[in-house]
Amino acid sequence: MEYRPTIGLEIHIELNTKSKMFCSCQNDSEEKNPNTNICPVCTAQPGTLPVINEEAVRKVVKTGLALNCQIPEYSKFDRKNYFYPDLPKGYQISQYDKPLCLGGFLEIDGKKISPSATLRADGEKSRTIRITRVHLEEDTGRLVHKDDYSLVDFNRAGVPLMELVTEPDITSGAQAKKFAEELHLIMHYLNVSDADMEKGEMRVEVNISISDTKKLGTKTEIKNLNSFRSVERAVDYEIKRQTELLDKGEKIIQETRGWDDTKGITFSQREKEQAHDYRYFPEPDLPPLNHSKEFISGIKAEIPELPQQRRERFKREYELDEKSVEIFVYNKNLGEYFEKIISEFDSKLNRDKLQKLIKLSSNYLISDLLGLLAGDSVAENKFLITPENFADFIDLIESGEISSKIAKAVLEEMFKTGADPSHIIQEKGLSQISDEGRIEKVVREVVSQNLKVVEDYKKGKTNAIQFLTGQVMAKTQGKANPQIVNKLLNDLLTKAK
Repeated sequence: MEYRPTIGLEIHIELNTKSKMFCSCQNDSEEKNPNTNICPVCTAQPGTLPVINEEAVRKVVKTGLALNCQIPEYSKFDRKNYFYPDLPKGYQISQYDKPLCLGGFLEIDGKKISPSATLRADGEKSRTIRITRVHLEEDTGRLVHKDDYSLVDFNRAGVPLMELVTEPDITSGAQAKKFAEELHLIMHYLNVSDADMEKGEMRVEVNISISDTKKLGTKTEIKNLNSFRSVERAVDYEIKRQTELLDKGEKIIQETRGWDDTKGITFSQREKEQAHDYRYFPEPDLPPLNHSKEFISGIKAEIPELPQQRRERFKREYELDEKSVEIFVYNKNLGEYFEKIISEFDSKLNRDKLQKLIKLSSNYLISDLLGLLAGDSVAENKFLITPENFADFIDLIESGEISSKIAKAVLEEMFKTGADPSHIIQEKGLSQISDEGRIEKVVREVVSQNLKVVEDYKKGKTNAIQFLTGQVMAKTQGKANPQIVNKLLNDLLTKAK
């Protein structure tokens, strides 16, 4: 039987503020010593009062605006009451009926996800995932489980935590993964969170049901997925598991399930027959928030170019292929570095030559420089080579002053020292040989030493010329102009026929 999956996501993201949500303790996910960044407020000592972190509010509003949400003029904090050992107050300060952000949507690339994805105005396939709300709360502490006891670390307690809830618009693991990836990218562009999933700074929960009718099926929840790959695999597994149960005539149990990444399966954690009554009520120790139009418009003006806008602009302005565009969008700093290089080229160049320089720059950045750079160097914008020197390097390649083989050696030296490419070429004697007389002498020498290969060429084995070209380049240490080498070899072998 055909079943229709219905999937919604709840995503928790720790904000990268300097201090916690309601106190001045340091917000540091790197802290290894337990119970170090704590104070009477975040450990709920009697008589303490919370104070709202304004920067956390601004970051959530900025996220909401970037995700096309409405920002109500009025919002408030509430107490979410439940008991757990990592919750020192016995309640969590969260938001219930008056969150910071309502509505909204995120458009994801649907070309490789779903044949039913709609077409955008520019002809590209996309899928729109609606967002129910984005609200702000405090994170809980962390439990460390031992054999027969558990320890509590309150370093994370009180860290600003943004929660985003989607509508059930997702229908596959691939879509869920793509949404999480795009949201993760937006967090970096906005600089509201590092969203490191391995450190628990971004945690995905999936609500999923399947049905053969328009009526929704029984929902299960998969908790704390900490990688994009896990999100996709867990959703796809759960669709398969529920399908098999329904095909057998069995019922789906409403429950919370975990994900075993090693076995590639979900497992039951606890049954959840009905929604938990958290007895929400307005937080009496915090004032409500009133957002003026000036406050909202001021934050809106701070929003930078977002990933999808950059994709469209890079395609339009630089005519790059989709794979290259995605690399420059994903590696934001590398994309900015690429644009600085392009700005160094003469704007008066004709379009064909400028496009050639753009393509060369893109190729050498992605295939060569990115290979030399460690991932952290890209993220932290540690480019030792200045954009001016990189542009000069590309000019030398385009003008034929250095071959592709020499270019690799020059780039490696530039990467190590940051030196000017012309200085490296002169110091190491790497200038390309373009003198036909000098090259012809080497070509004739190579031909005379490889008469069997020449005979093969005469018999129609045209790839023999590639071997001879390689020999010439080897004898000249890669310095011979390859176009001249190819021309001379073709002339000489044609006469030999």
